[in-house]
Amino acid sequence: MIKSKNNIEVAYFPQITEYLNELIDILFYKEYFGTKDSAKQYVVDMKNYIDQNIAFLLKKPAPIYFLRYGKSMQYITYNPNKRTTWYVFFQQKENQYLVRYITNNHTEGHYIR
Repeated sequence: MIKSKNNIEVAYFPQITEYLNELIDILFYKEYFGTKDSAKQYVVDMKNYIDQNIAFLLKKPAPIYFLRYGKSMQYITYNPNKRTTWYVFFQQKENQYLVRYITNNHTEGHYIR
């Protein structure tokens, strides 16, 4: 769990931590990045963005499709480039955020309108 100076706590479901670790390999082996280090940096940047900004960004209610990952979900977006938007789904209780699911516009973006 990450705790910021603003008393904001961000935690990740174990499956999300596992997914982010696997994403490094996926991005490298599908040749989105030329080196594993650059793929790792991409994922580290995404996680840092989430940790530092989740409390301050515009939050939207999760579409019905994503409620399978938890009740009372909200999401924020992360745009690392012009082609990709990541959707970060979480539950919030006061200053505590639990990230329950992450996807992008290339896989499940059509469920978000």
